Amino acid sequence: MRKAVIFDIGGVLLDWNPRHLYRKMLPDEKSIDAFFDEVGFSAWNIQQDAGRSWGDGVAELIEEFPHHNSLIKAAHLRWHEMIESPIHDTVVILELLAARQTALFAISNISSEKCAELQERFKFFSLFRDIVVSGDEKVLKPEATIYQRFLTRNDLQAEDCIFIDDSPVNTKGAEALGMKAVRFETPAQLLNELEEYGLII
Repeated sequence: MRKAVIFDIGGVLLDWNPRHLYRKMLPDEKSIDAFFDEVGFSAWNIQQDAGRSWGDGVAELIEEFPHHNSLIKAAHLRWHEMIESPIHDTVVILELLAARQTALFAISNISSEKCAELQERFKFFSLFRDIVVSGDEKVLKPEATIYQRFLTRNDLQAEDCIFIDDSPVNTKGAEALGMKAVRFETPAQLLNELEEYGLII
């Protein structure tokens, strides 16, 4: 039996999607797409995940796109509205694993600031023995460094780990180091795969 199960957070345990916020601020999906494309939202956002402060990120983008001042500020000040809810059935799986005393961890591409917010907001974060945060480490999945730092600081061998992520790029990154990886699609699919490993009965 493998010793540790490592979860991604956004897209696996939490329904994080910037559109949840911007649907409240813009009239339709076309307008959201246009805003995202104009400011390069995805590339900009991931720089916060890589360690840039939200204050600096917002200031830099507003300087370039001052006409989108309120929309850009909202990404920081109303970031919590990008999370509509936990993915409840996945949280149930996490709790089942915890009840079996499985060693639970997380590796997430997220800013330090926002991860701290999540830990205060959602009680299930207390089930993790360690959370490796890209914003703290200044390195993103799927780079090998972030997985290796996780293994080193938790005194684990890659072959003893099952890594769960909704991104195929990230699961391949974990597999390259020798972890078993599960590409998350639905809670039911995840439950079935963990049952095959004998982690949930």
